[in-house]
Amino acid sequence: MLTGEIRIQIDRIWDVFWSGGISNPLEVIEQITYLLFLRRLDDLQTLEENKSTRLKKPMERRVFPEGKDARGRAYDDLRWSRFKHLAPAEMYNVVGEHVFPFLRTLGGDDSTYAHHMKDARFTIPTPAVLAKVVDLLDAVPMEDRDTKGDIYEYMLGKIASAGQNGQFRTPRHIIRLMVEMTAPQPTDLICDPACGTAGFLVAAGEYLRQHHQNIFHDEKLKEHFHHRMFNGFDFDNTMLRIGSMNMLLHGVENPDIRYQDSLAQDHAGEEEKYTLVLANPPFAGSLDYENTAKDLLQIVKTKKTELLFLALFLRLLKPGGRAAVIVPEGVLFGSSTAHKELRRLLVEEQKLDAVISLPSGVFKPYAGVSTAILLFTKTNSGGTEHVWFYDVEADGRSLDDKRTPLLSDDKLGPVPRIALAEEEHAKNNLPDILARWAQRDRSEHERARTDQSFCIPKTEIAALGYDLSLNRYKEIVYQEIQHRSPKEILADLDKLESEIQREMKELDGMLR
Repeated sequence: MLTGEIRIQIDRIWDVFWSGGISNPLEVIEQITYLLFLRRLDDLQTLEENKSTRLKKPMERRVFPEGKDARGRAYDDLRWSRFKHLAPAEMYNVVGEHVFPFLRTLGGDDSTYAHHMKDARFTIPTPAVLAKVVDLLDAVPMEDRDTKGDIYEYMLGKIASAGQNGQFRTPRHIIRLMVEMTAPQPTDLICDPACGTAGFLVAAGEYLRQHHQNIFHDEKLKEHFHHRMFNGFDFDNTMLRIGSMNMLLHGVENPDIRYQDSLAQDHAGEEEKYTLVLANPPFAGSLDYENTAKDLLQIVKTKKTELLFLALFLRLLKPGGRAAVIVPEGVLFGSSTAHKELRRLLVEEQKLDAVISLPSGVFKPYAGVSTAILLFTKTNSGGTEHVWFYDVEADGRSLDDKRTPLLSDDKLGPVPRIALAEEEHAKNNLPDILARWAQRDRSEHERARTDQSFCIPKTEIAALGYDLSLNRYKEIVYQEIQHRSPKEILADLDKLESEIQREMKELDGMLR
């Protein structure tokens, strides 16, 4: 957990960028990411040097080669521990003219992040800004994995504007809820086909560290965790770099984070590959048929991106694989043939487990859209008997643009450190969602439709055209209000009128 002092340090770095003329949050994050990567490369070289000294053997692997670069600068000067001591003007020259060209040719780091460096751009505007940022970053403690991850997440939280194409950052407590509900396992192959900053993949990794520590005592599971388990696609190179660094700083050495336009490219080699899909894809509207992957159109013929992404999830999952994905509310009740067909597929041919309706303020200040979480299992043979619905009314924060916490930090999120009192449930429903989800095949079947959660049989859903909107099934009990009779009200009015007339006469007498 970040201390207030570290937060202040990060805020200062941010302020230096802003006062130096870089106001785009993504650009700030990207430049900081490059610098963090340089610091990591220097640490790796230092580890190799120490190992060589300890074993009294030549270095097995050099991050920074011996000798000089094409412009005559010693590669050793490109290390963080060297250039951080240079005067601002010389540091600026070294970083801009030597370090970044070196980064663009880098592949030997063996991390996914290194492979996204070919178009790295150095955009820090002045030597003074670079010197201040390097000085401040150097003072931030980055030795501990948890701290590194928390620092980067804190910086990502400063991306306070919606991206292009309907992208916006998923709140971390909603991500964690979805991860807790799907309970990743050590042998899972996890995919987010619109990974952005890799928030879902990071949360899945943290869940596994917490619940399956044996992973790191088993060589096969450990290798699987670091090299095959986590897979993310995006078509924004900036996001690929940010997402890769996020995974790296959270201790995942080599996730498969790669460039792919998930809706436009065919998925040869990817179909039925993954056991868990976690996603909140961008919903930008429509695509032309000619720009849409043909294998998705075979599942559902539509131009709507929200439906195409659902088709993609079904395509990517292995039989038995499960998914927790966020969809716009229109997917639940849309009346087009494609909407109905996709819902029919989920209910009749797969196993639709749950529909969790989120309040419209969850994604503020980025967007005010109404959304829902769908949880389903790919079976290709049906299996839906009942669908569990939950109506989320509060997620621990105000639902306005400020998103102010309604409880203390240790009572927020789906797994708060301190158990909530009964009256606090009205401010944070997330722990209750997990508790009821665990009972979805047992006591939840007995709940009335007036409750916050309930189960609906498949036959009823099918009879209503596979409508999955919670309000279609929720029953509202109207409380009868007893009103006084008109005769009583008129009598009271007469009495008041008499008192007014009497007091007016008294006032009139006083004025004479």
